[in-house]
Formats: sequence, C-alpha cells, structure tokens
Amino acid sequence: MISPANEPGAVLLAVKVVPGAKRDGVAGRLGDRLKVRVAAPPEGGRANRAVCELIARELGVRASAVEVVSGHASAEKTLRIRGVDAARVDAHWPRG
Repeated sequence: MISPANEPGAVLLAVKVVPGAKRDGVAGRLGDRLKVRVAAPPEGGRANRAVCELIARELGVRASAVEVVSGHASAEKTLRIRGVDAARVDAHWPRG
C-alpha cells in the first residue's frame, strides 16, 4: 500500500476511489489499498483533484504535494505524496 517513491521525501500510496459519495472521507484500508470516498464526480479530473486535496488535508501537506501518478481514469490509483515518509502515512491509517 505504501512504498517509497523514486525521489527523496516522497511516498507512493495505493488508493481505491469511490466518486460521487455523499461526502469526502477516508473509509479505511481495503486489502493493500486505502479506500477513499469523494463527492466529486469522475468527470474532467474532478474526482482526482478531490482525492489529492483530501489526502493532503488528512496528512497536513499542501494539495500540490499530492498527485495521481497512475490510474487517472480508474478507481484504483497510485498517488505520490511529497513531504512525508512511509512511517507517517502508515501511522495515520493503521492496519485494522
């Protein structure tokens, strides 16, 4: 789910996105991914932007520090998060 990115000070996070939800929120871990719900529809990149903003808020980093690096048109995405380490991300969403 969380792995070091190929750049210092960044990690990769695997997520499963559910667009069009009632409200934005992290539902928790789903297998090796983090399940994320966003109210934005999956049109025009709106859900991708909402996911990046939500993860940034949760981790206390700028929205520009989070980007979708794969799965742009898929529910299963990989995010690159700059300014955090894997231990911090893992501690924020502990395994159940």
